[in-house]
Amino acid sequence: MVNIRFQIGQRIKELREKADMSQKDLAYSADLDRSYIASVESGQRNVSIVNIEKIAKALNVTVKEFFYDARFNNN
Repeated sequence: MVNIRFQIGQRIKELREKADMSQKDLAYSADLDRSYIASVESGQRNVSIVNIEKIAKALNVTVKEFFYDARFNNN
């Protein structure tokens, strides 16, 4: 079973790369630290829903769009 922290981190990385942003760019746009983004993407850190909202906004997606992904679909 894959860890939810890892799934969220992979989704952030996927959306960030799709937006052609570096971790530094995303961190700046979301008003977060680059090392925080790196640790979230690697699944090492829990991310709050408040920070998910900041990250989603910086990536120009809604929170709903952020979670609209097969990896979050619990059959």
